[in-house]
Amino acid sequence: MRADVVAEGQGVDGGGDSVAERGETTIADRVVAKVAGRAAHEALRTGPDARKLPRGKRSAPRATVDVRESSARVKVSVELGYPSDIGAQCSAVRRQVASRVRELVGMEVPDVAVEVERLHSPHLDGETLGRVR
Repeated sequence: MRADVVAEGQGVDGGGDSVAERGETTIADRVVAKVAGRAAHEALRTGPDARKLPRGKRSAPRATVDVRESSARVKVSVELGYPSDIGAQCSAVRRQVASRVRELVGMEVPDVAVEVERLHSPHLDGETLGRVR
């Protein structure tokens, strides 16, 4: 496969093919959602409360997107450790998701909604769930 960078109005061979005549690149919504979910994961794993976060695939952030032309509205569902600075973690997720989607997909992200699905406490997680004495 050949990847050439050409100026608008010039084809690969120097001809007059315009951008519209060559086609366009379409990025599937699920790809944008994957990038957003991974960006949320990056934000949470590098923050000051990373050691309090639950591990495993079940606790990985999930994202849904609504793509309109060249912008994407993103909703990210996360699980966080408790006690922690929930507001700071949500802000970090918003910044990282908007930045990475813009950088990797080329779409503006005017809105990132962060939904905290669950809080994990080291005192309540694991095998000791159930009876409390």
